[in-house]
Amino acid sequence: MQHRAAVLGSPIAHSLSPVLHRAGYAALGLTGWRYDRFEVDEAALPGFLAGLDPRQWAGCSLTMPLKRAVIPLLDEVSPTALAVEAVNTLVLEADGRRTGDNTDVPGLLAALHERGIEKVPAAAVLGAGATASSALAALARICTGEVTVYVRGPERAREMRALGERLQVAVRTADWERGAEGLAGPLTVSTTPVGATDAFAAALPDAPGALFDVLYHPWPTPLAAACARRGAPVLGGLDLLVHQAVLQFERFTGVTAGPLAAMRAAGEAALAGR
Repeated sequence: MQHRAAVLGSPIAHSLSPVLHRAGYAALGLTGWRYDRFEVDEAALPGFLAGLDPRQWAGCSLTMPLKRAVIPLLDEVSPTALAVEAVNTLVLEADGRRTGDNTDVPGLLAALHERGIEKVPAAAVLGAGATASSALAALARICTGEVTVYVRGPERAREMRALGERLQVAVRTADWERGAEGLAGPLTVSTTPVGATDAFAAALPDAPGALFDVLYHPWPTPLAAACARRGAPVLGGLDLLVHQAVLQFERFTGVTAGPLAAMRAAGEAALAGR
């Protein structure tokens, strides 16, 4: 019997998930596996999930706008996913039960670990959306001091401080316009859309710390390029995408040695062709 998985979201045509997971299947010789993409919005999600046969379907990767919308449709949600109110991995158990998890948080940590970043005395987050929440949850595990979150508006600031309380990490919020200041610290995670941080590239401190910019196309971003020119360690969105995809791959297939190198190479090749 063929085993299936897919990525769901709207819009979804840009997703690299099929490229990554299919490369993983090929690398490990899992010929009975198929991974697709489906355009699914919040309104269509309940019906789509109801139509999945647990005898065939292992699970789904979820992207915007489904990460929060899926939570009421699940039978069990991991503590990490509940804390950030975002599920990006739905596993369909053999008995039909749906469990939800978030692999962005451990994926971000794994990408940092790969670059030798294990603990930091302070950190900064640029932005306050869903990815910023995952970044804050990851930083709660490795940051021994304060995390400064640069946000637009008082409501987002309140939300991030409240999340910090739930995660038991000290969070200070600051105005978005001051975001370049955060780059002077040991680690900054930029979680904003294309173009949002371009102005910071011209206002870098002399010795910026490590930058994790979660964008992967176009790459490098002006901010990432500027930090690299100053000699700062720079991680990109593909690092996060590959590491979280490996964790999804392991959950879906039950294979615990995820093919990181093959998935990264496939992602790099796909981005080079765009």
